[in-house]
Amino acid sequence: MDLSKLARHPGLKGRSVFVSGGGSGIGAAIVESFVDQGSKVAFVDIDETKSQQLVADLKAKHGNAPLFIRCDLKDIPALQAAIAKAGKEHGDISVLVNNGANDQRHKWDELTPEGWDDRIAVNMKHVFFAMQAAAPQMKRAGGGAIVNFGSISWKLAMGGMPGYTASKAGIHALTRSMARDLGPDKIRVNTVLPGWIMTERQKTLWLTPEADAMREAAQCLKDRIQPEDVARLVLFLCSDDSRMCTAQEWTVDGGWA
Repeated sequence: MDLSKLARHPGLKGRSVFVSGGGSGIGAAIVESFVDQGSKVAFVDIDETKSQQLVADLKAKHGNAPLFIRCDLKDIPALQAAIAKAGKEHGDISVLVNNGANDQRHKWDELTPEGWDDRIAVNMKHVFFAMQAAAPQMKRAGGGAIVNFGSISWKLAMGGMPGYTASKAGIHALTRSMARDLGPDKIRVNTVLPGWIMTERQKTLWLTPEADAMREAAQCLKDRIQPEDVARLVLFLCSDDSRMCTAQEWTVDGGWA
């Protein structure tokens, strides 16, 4: 996707942005999109190799390298420390994108209490604590925008990953509650629901000719959805163009769910 042909958001230039799960897939597209807008971007990811490569690639392409901080999102103190470091390096965070998640499949009849807690931790728990950590910075900055990531999976009644779908369904309830609590401080909170996005992980693990034919039949728009398509919506929701948009659910699925 040629970013030079797409919308510019002047208000994002120089803004301090924090992205979770930014080392690959949708997260990497979000990181690059903000870097391209001139934002000061920090991101966390557990995959150090891919993340360092992304930093090098963006430095070469845009002349502006994001700040990478290695972090396991299940380690809440480490996440809180990363958010504090990003604020110190780039100034108070005014954009938070809670993208990090893991859609690993798991059978309902084999899931243990420990496994359930792990799925909630990697897909939902960190979202709240990232907002809790970033909100004071946003207040000092005079406001901010938070984007939390849901999924169309639970709307489609997909099986095979109840911990993931329960977490993603709960994300929007969390979004709406926090939008109410943070609204007086001019902090907006929205949910983005991706459809089947053609990340390398998805293509490697699940994209078969049969599955792709099913996807094409289900979507109103037949093209494969790319990570950049999601990133463009995130930019809009974090820009001044959407200044009165909060507590809402925004879907990028080609008209599937």
